[in-house]
Amino acid sequence: MKLIPTILLAFLFLFGGINFFFEFVPTPPMSGNQAVFFNLMVPTGFMRIVKILEIVGAVLLLIPSKRALSLLILSPIALNIFLLELFVLGGLGAGPLLIILIGIIAYQEFDKFKALL
Repeated sequence: MKLIPTILLAFLFLFGGINFFFEFVPTPPMSGNQAVFFNLMVPTGFMRIVKILEIVGAVLLLIPSKRALSLLILSPIALNIFLLELFVLGGLGAGPLLIILIGIIAYQEFDKFKALL
């Protein structure tokens, strides 16, 4: 039961990261602010780096001793996804779920974060 949030979060980030490179689920057409944002980020290579970090973070999440490191990589990405949905896309998608799952896993791994407090 304790592993469900970890596996779900790892799956979501792995799916998003790998789909960026291989596009097995097509990206819907974009317009407005969403198109402007992605037209700035994709050609620069910025999104490629973010997606590589998502894949690395998801893999590290599946290794129990590296779970805290994974959260340090994935937390800012999840926060940016949430803020992008809120302010650019005008609606919420997976962002809140990512934040909740990270919060659950961080609570489960609290001992590893004590030194930071």
